[in-house]
Amino acid sequence: MGARRHGGADDVLYPDARPGCRRRRGGGEVAVPAMTNGMPALPEGFRLHRYETIGSTNDEARRLAREGAAEGTLVWADAQEAGRGRRGRPWLSPLGNLYLSLVLRPDAPASRAPQLGFVTALALADALRLLAGTGLALSFKWPNDVLAGRAKLAGILLESEMAAGGGLDFVIVGVGVNLASAPRDLEYPAASLSDQGFPGITPASLLESFTEHFALWLECWRADGFVPVRAAWLNRAGGIGEAVRVRLETLTLEGRFLD
Repeated sequence: MGARRHGGADDVLYPDARPGCRRRRGGGEVAVPAMTNGMPALPEGFRLHRYETIGSTNDEARRLAREGAAEGTLVWADAQEAGRGRRGRPWLSPLGNLYLSLVLRPDAPASRAPQLGFVTALALADALRLLAGTGLALSFKWPNDVLAGRAKLAGILLESEMAAGGGLDFVIVGVGVNLASAPRDLEYPAASLSDQGFPGITPASLLESFTEHFALWLECWRADGFVPVRAAWLNRAGGIGEAVRVRLETLTLEGRFLD
């Protein structure tokens, strides 16, 4: 996958990454989205599957991956009837928000697959900042959330499968972003871009910007490893030094979030 580039200072591309990541790209910046007939113009290597309503974009992406779909296959839906987050929790998916799942086939051990969640968070934050400007205060909450203030704006769900002969076959990167609305009465507060004073950002425009930034951060991860990705993620992480609680299938882990 590749991203379109336009002239500019080389520290625009990876503003929080270490220099090795920037030098490899050689400069440029991501363009402001320019859609055609309301459809996003995706970078080279992305293949869009568009749905009005679907059960789950992750389920559809997994089905396509099992049938041999190439890396960059992207499932986008206006609404989901059976969206889910971590540990299978329902993800409310009404019209007006962004729901997507992306097929990746990284040539990497399965132990590195979780790093793609950090790649995704960085790409999503860069895309939102490009569209909303600096007035939108974003941070990351480990392991899989993007926050606006201290409320959840977006969630990331990674699911993977191993090949029959061993090794990682594919990873599905699922993303849900609250644009027009956010669920209420949750254990953790949620927010939407509309709540934050940015009602004009559409799912299509965010999808285009996200794929541009994702292609760049994925290239950084592949070329330079996790070090620059980790540094950039930590630079935007919230709650460092604070107590954290992570609920797994059969137990709850508590500790302190350190870098």
